[in-house]
Amino acid sequence: MTKPPANSGRKQNSRWRPGQSGNPAGKPPGTRNAVLRALDAIGEEGAQAALQAVVAAAGAGDLRAAELLLSRVWPARRGRPVTLPDLPSLKSAADLPAALGAVAHSVASGEVTPEEGAALAAVLEGQRRAIEMAEIEGRISALERRQETRR
Repeated sequence: MTKPPANSGRKQNSRWRPGQSGNPAGKPPGTRNAVLRALDAIGEEGAQAALQAVVAAAGAGDLRAAELLLSRVWPARRGRPVTLPDLPSLKSAADLPAALGAVAHSVASGEVTPEEGAALAAVLEGQRRAIEMAEIEGRISALERRQETRR
C-alpha cells in the first residue's frame, strides 16, 4: 500500500485542517451563479415588454395590474398610529394592570388588531421597566445618603 502524497493543507483522515481553506484564493470577484446569469438575461429581454403590458392593463381598468404597480411605487405601511383614549398614563408600575386592561379591551372590541395590541403591550412593558429602574435608583440613592449620614 502506498502512502498518500503529502498535501499542504490536508490531514490524513479529514478533508482540511480546521481554519484552512481548500481554495485560499477564493472565488474570483464578479463571479455569479449560472442560473442567476440566465435569469438576468431573461429579465433584461422581457422586462420592458412586461412593464408596458402591466401599465396598459392597469390603464384599461385591470385592478390587479394597478395594485401591482402601486405596490411598487407606494408600498404598504407596516404600522399605523394607534390612539387609545381609555389608556391611562403610567406614573408607577402599579398603573400597568389598568393600562394593559385597556389594551386588552381594545383588542377584544376590534379597535386594534392583536398585533397592534402586542406592540402596545411591549411599549407599556418598556415604560414599566424604566419606571421601576428610576424607583430603584432613587431607593439606592436614599440608602447611600442614609449610610453616609451614619458615618
